[in-house]
Amino acid sequence: MEDSQPLTRSEERRQNGHYRWSTHTPGSKVVEDFRRRLKYFFMNPCEKYRARGRKPWKLMLQILKIAIITIQLVSFGLSNEMMVTFKDENLMTFRHLFLKGYKDHRQGNYALYTKADVYDHIHYIINTYINLQNMTVGNLAYERTDGEFTPLSVCQEFYKNCSIDPENETFDIDPHVDKDCISIYPEQSFNNSSLATHLNFSLDFKRLLSVNIYLTLKTINLQTVRHHELPDCYDFHIMIMFDNRAHSGKIKVDVENDVTIYECRDWNVTGTSGKNDYLLLWFDSVVILACFTSLILCTRSVINGIQLQFEFTVFFHVYYKKIVTWSDRMEFVNGWYILIIVSDTLTIAGSALKIGIQTKFLTNYDVCSILLGTATMLVWVGVIRYLGFFKKYNILILTLRAAFPNVIRFCCCAAMIYLGYCFCGWIVLGPYHDKFRTLDRVTECLFSLINGDDMYATFLKMRDKGYMVWLFSRLYLYSFISLFIYMVLSLFIALITDTYETIKHHQQDKVPVSELQAFIAECRDQPESGRYQTDEKPASCCLSPCCCFG
Repeated sequence: MEDSQPLTRSEERRQNGHYRWSTHTPGSKVVEDFRRRLKYFFMNPCEKYRARGRKPWKLMLQILKIAIITIQLVSFGLSNEMMVTFKDENLMTFRHLFLKGYKDHRQGNYALYTKADVYDHIHYIINTYINLQNMTVGNLAYERTDGEFTPLSVCQEFYKNCSIDPENETFDIDPHVDKDCISIYPEQSFNNSSLATHLNFSLDFKRLLSVNIYLTLKTINLQTVRHHELPDCYDFHIMIMFDNRAHSGKIKVDVENDVTIYECRDWNVTGTSGKNDYLLLWFDSVVILACFTSLILCTRSVINGIQLQFEFTVFFHVYYKKIVTWSDRMEFVNGWYILIIVSDTLTIAGSALKIGIQTKFLTNYDVCSILLGTATMLVWVGVIRYLGFFKKYNILILTLRAAFPNVIRFCCCAAMIYLGYCFCGWIVLGPYHDKFRTLDRVTECLFSLINGDDMYATFLKMRDKGYMVWLFSRLYLYSFISLFIYMVLSLFIALITDTYETIKHHQQDKVPVSELQAFIAECRDQPESGRYQTDEKPASCCLSPCCCFG
């Protein structure tokens, strides 16, 4: 640049909101070369292929990734579905086995109200555990540790000291919590009377907080054999909870289940080997390799864009004595590459966890599902970028990109009003309506109302309350629905519509909308002109998907 002729800026002017550039030395080689370099940087892969003949490796890699990541997710989803189904059905089995008189429709409402019922249910659980293998139709077995059965543990938590006399309205309580446990082995047998005498087991309901029963059962998931997968061995760590923390006369009972999955010690499936497992591990390794390569290529492209941004800033300052705006500088940072980098990172982490699950070193399906699911979602969202190579589809991408900052600002303002209604509904209507009982329920209820769901039921539930509460609920619900459906949503739609019309107008007029675009538009060289060629040898197009795009 030092050997070039100095340029002078004759005029920068706006016409109807658009930029125009002219220089006293339009033939300056330095400016034309840099303008051509910028235009090449902002070309899509197919245009770059026609300009320099380089194979679009990143484009082909991204297309390959869409296929292999989707196949990986489907494979993992089917295995995860079998695992989740097996866990859920076993949890339902444990509820029916250990909760006396349990019915499916009573799920979440199973509770006891008398002392005799509590003792009877605890005794029922213990006897069911002792006689489990004679009762259940499943392949359940007791756990052994060092050759001995793992016992069932009955633990009660209670206040250290408590004296309560509601009649005289007096109480004396030590809030420190004590815990007392007893262990019962499968060989033991009891009846209703021996439970309290032989085990010295009794409950002081006035200071009782909870009774938790812990037991461990083992089983094998055989349904995977039908899908040519080796069965896994499961340890179910079951906890049956009698919750009396509210001291309201109602002891809620529920069953929770924690699962450990591992490879069975010895297995033999006729006509089957571990070949399928090795193929899955090999396929996951290919996915990791492809994503790692994509991560490196996209990171390099982002770095190159940032470097070119600094060069453009310096160039504008030297030749035009002008500071580049922040919006122009951000155009050098390709958001699609950031999206791909995030997706690749999540896919690599999720695939590593999947390999750990397949080799039974890890059992955290939830984290793996979140990583792979989010990564696949981002990969498919990235497909929109390739549709942008076609002008008729590109308007959607341009509208989303242009409207995004305004949408975020609008949502931040609307969120303040939304949160105000959430807090108000929670504190005022919470005692009278199930949908407003907790803060997270309020947010879900109000969001459903915005979308027109369950409106009448929400109004109807408040009909039989006191007059003041009824009147407030009407004012609250009518104002919220009117404000958000008729005003906020309408403004939100209008914001996007206005952006769409603006982008459509600019595309029809084919005029630049920023200083950077105006500067690049001065370059009239087409990709096929040959002026973008370097000393590198052009590549053949036999393997390039851009031949089809062209």
